[in-house]
Amino acid sequence: MDKFSGQKSAVQYLYPPVEPFDRHMMDVGDGHKVYVEQSGNPDGVPVIVLHGGPGGGCSPAMRRYFDPKVYRIVLFDQRGCGRSKPHASVEANTTWHLVADIEKIRNSFGIDRWIVFGGSWGATLALIYAQAHPDRVRQLVLRGVFMMTQAELDWFYGGGAGQFWPETWERFQELIPEDERGDMISAYHKRLFADDSATQTIYAKAWSAWENAVATVHSSGTGGDSPAEYARAFARLENHYFTNAGFLDYDGQITDQMAKIAHIPGVIVQGRYDMICPPRTAYRLAEVWGENADLRMIPVAGHALSEPGISAELVGVMDRLAQMH
Repeated sequence: MDKFSGQKSAVQYLYPPVEPFDRHMMDVGDGHKVYVEQSGNPDGVPVIVLHGGPGGGCSPAMRRYFDPKVYRIVLFDQRGCGRSKPHASVEANTTWHLVADIEKIRNSFGIDRWIVFGGSWGATLALIYAQAHPDRVRQLVLRGVFMMTQAELDWFYGGGAGQFWPETWERFQELIPEDERGDMISAYHKRLFADDSATQTIYAKAWSAWENAVATVHSSGTGGDSPAEYARAFARLENHYFTNAGFLDYDGQITDQMAKIAHIPGVIVQGRYDMICPPRTAYRLAEVWGENADLRMIPVAGHALSEPGISAELVGVMDRLAQMH
């Protein structure tokens, strides 16, 4: 989950824009090439940023949470989205492909261990990557935690969040016949993977609008009109991953396997009024993680990375970590 929406109100907390010193397309196999970039200090503390979605892509604003004099900032567009090719493709596109891609990036850059920074689906991927490669993660910094459980999917696509946003939920539902509304993920799946691109685009824009509409605490409930190509990748990839329960072995796997990374320190930044990924999930994660977890509840904030309180807290967290390295 998570569409990055760089609101101007958050800019005051961020570092000035920096241009990458390296950007290229990396062949990761299976017919996929992913866009990868590095910015900041080439000899600095390495940090990889995992964007949300799946399918959200990275944004130049995502470089700005890190002091460029201190950090070597690595961003990449996950398979099928952003500048990665082929666009909106779900072939050979699973959580485990992404974990392997992260390792390929780390190895190609000669990085031994790095900070892993991710929000929403990026937090999910960060945790799964850390559990697969605990010796490669020095610190986790997570925001708007999503654990890829059925309960979370039921909340957002089964009417839970719709209890707070009835008019917005109705717009999301109205494109689907009433007899299919019991499983909105499946109903949208049929249309997002229809044979004609026009149908795909209509439903992709509706899927993206529902999520974007409720991402911020001060939202009016209007999701806007995402560009067709962005919406198509975002919606198809999210739906593909959610249809397949994140390609995990069983529901609740991430929480169940936290013992593997209990020794890794982590900060969790969570909006108190997050409608997409409710705070209970972050609270439960911190509880299971134990003494190395530092949960920061932001009082007046929703889900988006660009919420001012969340941006300010994340920049502060990274500044404090910079002093430790």
